[in-house]
Amino acid sequence: MLSVAVRHRLGDFALDAEFTAPPGITVLFGRSGSGKTTLINAVAGLLMPDSGRIAAGDWVMLDTAQGIRLRPHRRRLGYIFQEGRLFPHLTVRQNLAYGAWFAPRGAAREDTGRIVDLLGIGHLLDRRPGGLSGGEKQRVAIGRALLSAPRLILADEPLAALDAARKAEILPYFERLRDEVNIPILYVSHAASEVARLATTVVALDAGRVVAQGSAAQVLGDPAILPAGIRQAGAVLSATVAAHHPDGLTQLDAGGVALFLPALAREIGRPIRVRIAAHDVMLAVSRPDGISALNIVPGIVQRIHRGEGPGAMVVLDTAAGRLLARVTQRSIDAMQLVAGRNCHAIVKSVAVAPEDAG
Repeated sequence: MLSVAVRHRLGDFALDAEFTAPPGITVLFGRSGSGKTTLINAVAGLLMPDSGRIAAGDWVMLDTAQGIRLRPHRRRLGYIFQEGRLFPHLTVRQNLAYGAWFAPRGAAREDTGRIVDLLGIGHLLDRRPGGLSGGEKQRVAIGRALLSAPRLILADEPLAALDAARKAEILPYFERLRDEVNIPILYVSHAASEVARLATTVVALDAGRVVAQGSAAQVLGDPAILPAGIRQAGAVLSATVAAHHPDGLTQLDAGGVALFLPALAREIGRPIRVRIAAHDVMLAVSRPDGISALNIVPGIVQRIHRGEGPGAMVVLDTAAGRLLARVTQRSIDAMQLVAGRNCHAIVKSVAVAPEDAG
């Protein structure tokens, strides 16, 4: 269990954040200036807060009431930065060995061969960082952090410096890290697609305070929170891969509802998360015919959030899960949408980006 309670003032900014999270990836999520980096710096020991307590299980790194303030090098942390920060004069093998060199004597260590296999970097061992892609460098950086026998891994927007192709390459490795390595991970992100795919727990921050905590589906699917702004709003559905079709589509089963997406490299029967952005959802009060969209999901309007501008957010409960639709207030009035009314959500298959399913 990861436990964090920190209070600190930096000029006009006040951080007052407290949360506990189970094993897995805990994502700090919010817009720029919400306090994500300040909080992770406090966990890393790069910032000594005015008061607080930080612990990973029974490993207490900070407890101001008890006078415990471990320096950064004594916190047993693995840190993954936006850039790999590998030693350019060392091979991949030597960079990994450097991480293992920091493991305390007698500490339980990960097997180097298993980590190399987990991250798919066996063919890179004799190469130097200058010959690696951005995604390959990050995979080596993850391996180096794991081999230092950390009690906690910190990842500060580790995909922010990568292009879309490199992000798609490395996301599955973070998923494997979450599922196969028994080390808690504190991950900073403001990208909803990363949060939807990776998070075991989401801690939403705004103005230095925790405004929500829960699963990705709970936090990203609540329009009352929207910690990263209205354009990040979207639902997260849990599904299983049902079939792969010869026309290049993958069929999912989400609570008995068939969803069609562009081909996914996942075996049949595998569970999967899918993020559907609110601005990609259209609504109809009756089931439409003769349209190109393949995904038509019946549901009931749960509530409507009207903004100050022309837009509004409609929350729809369906058998597949909760969906959000970003539409105009004019459309809501013309369709006479109110809570409790039957409605259909329409989602184009090609609207779901590859990084939103995993």
